[in-house]
Amino acid sequence: MLCAGTTSLYNTIEHQGRTFFRRSLLTANLPVTVAGTFRQRKARIHSQRFMQPQCTAVVDNPLTAGVESNGAGGYQHIYKELNTGDSLAIEYADDTAAAPKNRRAGVILHPTSLPGPYGTGEIGKEAFKFVDWVASTGMQLWQVLPLVPPEEQYWSPYAGQDALCGSTLMIGIDELIEDGLLDKADKPKKVPVAAADFVAVRDSRIPLLKKAADRLLEESKFSGLRREMDSFRSQNPWVEDSALFFCLIKLQEDTKEMGWWQWPLPIRKREPAALADATARHKTDIERFIALQYLFDRQWKAVKAYANSKDVKIVGDMPIYVGAQSADVWAHQELFELDDSGAAVNVAGVPPDAFSETGQLWGNPLYDWPAHEREGYRWWAQRLGRSFQLYDETRVDHFRGFAGYWSVDAKAETAMGGVWKKGPGAGLFKSLNDQLGYVAIIAEDLGVITTDVNELRKAIGAPGMVVLQFAWGSGATNTHIPHNHYENSVCYPGTHDNETTVGWWNDSAQESEKEYIKRYLHTNGKDIAGDFMRESFKSVSKTSIVMLQDIMRLDNSARMNLPGSTTNNWSWRVGEGNVWKKLGKQGAEIKQWLEDFDRTAEIKPPTGA
Repeated sequence: MLCAGTTSLYNTIEHQGRTFFRRSLLTANLPVTVAGTFRQRKARIHSQRFMQPQCTAVVDNPLTAGVESNGAGGYQHIYKELNTGDSLAIEYADDTAAAPKNRRAGVILHPTSLPGPYGTGEIGKEAFKFVDWVASTGMQLWQVLPLVPPEEQYWSPYAGQDALCGSTLMIGIDELIEDGLLDKADKPKKVPVAAADFVAVRDSRIPLLKKAADRLLEESKFSGLRREMDSFRSQNPWVEDSALFFCLIKLQEDTKEMGWWQWPLPIRKREPAALADATARHKTDIERFIALQYLFDRQWKAVKAYANSKDVKIVGDMPIYVGAQSADVWAHQELFELDDSGAAVNVAGVPPDAFSETGQLWGNPLYDWPAHEREGYRWWAQRLGRSFQLYDETRVDHFRGFAGYWSVDAKAETAMGGVWKKGPGAGLFKSLNDQLGYVAIIAEDLGVITTDVNELRKAIGAPGMVVLQFAWGSGATNTHIPHNHYENSVCYPGTHDNETTVGWWNDSAQESEKEYIKRYLHTNGKDIAGDFMRESFKSVSKTSIVMLQDIMRLDNSARMNLPGSTTNNWSWRVGEGNVWKKLGKQGAEIKQWLEDFDRTAEIKPPTGA
């Protein structure tokens, strides 16, 4: 600030409610009187009047704020090799302020929500058709939920069994048949597209996936695929621990169906002899597990490559914490706050707030951040490195935990008694950049966000989030209301954790909010989903991402997740395979909005068109 300390260019004085500035000697903050200031100004009005500051408010000084402030720092950097009066290049006039801002737009849809005849969406043909539809609208981003194997009680992808593996239930069955890994006679019975029944899908697919893996491993005609699988295995050594852990929790009698911290001591502590014995005992199932992970990886990377060829990038999603019952923790016990048995000492959550009197107790084991720093954040480099194999960018859920996190005793029944602790901050991201190159993340910074979280996000250049459904309840200073948006952000009408916009308007929006929205958006509310999408695309935010349910104008029967509930989540499906033709009108509408608000991309035709 201009009035800060001995290194400031100016001191400030107050007079009749106005702020005046005076040149500082840069050696001390000398007291200045109002009368003295005006006498000095009058005496030097002819000789120094152009040097006198005329500001009447305390503002950031662009001359000292550096390049990112668009102040003199950036100007000096562009022409630093030139002296005053030097000739500028002939192309000088072509370098205008009207350069493209690379504004983008995208859509949220998890692959399990895609059309498909076998009970759930897959990463096969329907995923390619969806990419074609996204590209036809001019949108450049497809955001997915975590692709990890979901836990099998509530089927949440945010409580995955392994942070590095893919969900093999998404593997395309028809693609396995085309590859010869299954026979046409193996096709499951086709069922109408409805809410995903994950239990039925799991039970029907496990035998098919086992058959496909065994053929890959045993038949000579698949030697080429086996070479690819061996390459996948060598490039991703984490899959060995993941495969062994799966066998121990699913197949071995003295370890299955119990927490790994309750296992016999030798295997719990990963003694070399115990690991070697378990690996030998489960050799066939380990090979099968790795084969299926390779097939998932192969199919998904084909989808990603096709999307990228259409100028559509994949945005992934990564919860900050991992589950206790996972290879991620068992294989790296020294990096978590665990007791001697391996049980968590402190767990994650958030403190009480306006929405919960007792806070939220998540139960994930907390990281031992000093231990991560000592090992050079290699665990995090492996995790983010895997993410960038599967995605072009990754949204990090609960980003605020990198600045400050809520620590709760693992024995507590609520989150009320927790304490705030300092996170790793920018040091983590500097290390990741050194190891991986630029780490392209979106910072999920919703909820109660303190100054250190904002400063960390800005320091690493990560965009934050604004959500239009949160914008209308607290007046014109609300962070999420459009006139307060900032360029380096992602604007969502709502996310997968929210109601659909139509559902929110019908079921949850207060009358005062509705009246404010009608005034603000100049709307009657009859197409509120369209209003919110248009406002999101119009926003100054560099990126805008909308839910497919909003594009389809669906109510809360299409909601993906209701946080805190345990039923009817994650199972929504978009409809039959002709849905993309039915959405032609909506796609054309989006395309026009993107052209109107400078979010366009080159539109490429589907392959073979």
